[in-house]
Amino acid sequence: MEALRHLAAHLGLDLAAVCLLTFRIYHPRHGRRDLVPSLLALNAGLFTVVHVLAATDGGHGGTSLGLGLFGVLSLVRLRSDAVQQEEVGYYFTAMVLGLLCALPHLSLLTAAALSAVLLLVVHTADHPRMLAGSRRALVTLDTAHGDPDTLRADLARRLGEPLHWTVVNVDYVRDLTVVDVRYREHLPAFPGASAHRAQPARETV
Repeated sequence: MEALRHLAAHLGLDLAAVCLLTFRIYHPRHGRRDLVPSLLALNAGLFTVVHVLAATDGGHGGTSLGLGLFGVLSLVRLRSDAVQQEEVGYYFTAMVLGLLCALPHLSLLTAAALSAVLLLVVHTADHPRMLAGSRRALVTLDTAHGDPDTLRADLARRLGEPLHWTVVNVDYVRDLTVVDVRYREHLPAFPGASAHRAQPARETV
């Protein structure tokens, strides 16, 4: 009975934490419904696996737990074409919450405190006001730039202050340059400044 109460308390903590992560932080900010079941299933699945492995190992969390976790986590694939980098952080947090809350010898108070720290870190790191002026774009310029200074000036004129960029492709036949650029956008002191803020990660200028 004591083991059942322990499981119910830790499961309740895990579900509360992952629901806060998913429905109070992730979805209101990113709006991707398709990733909501992935976050919840990943968390619940990892919690279940850790609990079962710990129980079969006599509650000591030894070799079988470690090997089992290694096998489970090796199956997780985060495809870069479907998941943005900030969403990888949410996946990782959902996994850690499931692992943390399922550890058999971790007290409920400690698990709750560590879960709160994780949620606070994600909430702060992905806050809309955090580094609000920094942007990233994959830009196709209608000029084939061979000179870095000219390219930098063109990017600054069109987007804002370039912080770092990588030339993906220069096409002298079609007179195009494709650049992956991180930049600080212009202050909203001129017409059309808000348009830069609304542009997607891939742009043609």
